[in-house]
Amino acid sequence: MEIQLSVIIVNYNGFVFLKDCLNSLQDKLQSISYEIIILDNNSNDESCAYIKQNYPTITLIESKVNFGFGKGNNEAVKYASGKHLLLFNNDTILLDDISLAIKTLDENKEIGVIGINMLTAQKKYIPAAGNFPNFKNMLRFVNLLDLGDEFKTGVFSKKYYEVDWLCGSFLLIPRDVYIKIRGFDEDYFMYVEDVDFCKKIADIGLKRVFIPSLSYKHFVGFNKKKNNLLVNGYRIYLKKHYKGFSFCYISIILTLNSFVKKTKSFFLR
Repeated sequence: MEIQLSVIIVNYNGFVFLKDCLNSLQDKLQSISYEIIILDNNSNDESCAYIKQNYPTITLIESKVNFGFGKGNNEAVKYASGKHLLLFNNDTILLDDISLAIKTLDENKEIGVIGINMLTAQKKYIPAAGNFPNFKNMLRFVNLLDLGDEFKTGVFSKKYYEVDWLCGSFLLIPRDVYIKIRGFDEDYFMYVEDVDFCKKIADIGLKRVFIPSLSYKHFVGFNKKKNNLLVNGYRIYLKKHYKGFSFCYISIILTLNSFVKKTKSFFLR
């Protein structure tokens, strides 16, 4: 029987999250034929021992180095046999059966990737989609998330929305599309690799779709202490997708953004 879905999880010291994450997958994927593949990025906690003891059917790949998020996913996908891939963070809990999303992929070949509604541990709405970087939103990162009032409030009126990019903590993608775009760009270690990933899907003419009726919880996520990583990620993105004067100009805008953030951080200490 064909496996419909390969769930790909990159783990690094995520022992405290694994039980709830994996149990939620077992609970919500019962209507789907699936496999789970975990790439462990050289964790020094109990992650690998716990997986081996409690989830013997999971394919566990124990890396001797920390590949980071993008390369970790690329390595894990080499072991996948499912028609579709679900790239799923270890610090998440799936709240709904996603067979609707898989059916949407099967019936709409113009869709390259699907994301769903992201919630905090307290089930508070968090934006999980955004705009590609441009001259306006590189000055204020909040503009990257400006997709209109519904995406600000989390109260949605449509079944699905076309967006530029989707958050990397949940990405549902046909395996053949993943292979076609050669997965994640491994120049990114952490942050912005999901934006670049979706840009590559856009560049081959496929849609990025957000389905708000399905949800998952995400426990850790981004915080302001990691702003430097975010800025560095966007520097890499701009080098790859802008050229000439446009690259110089937008890089200056990003540098100004970084300077303002560092100044605010200094005075708020």
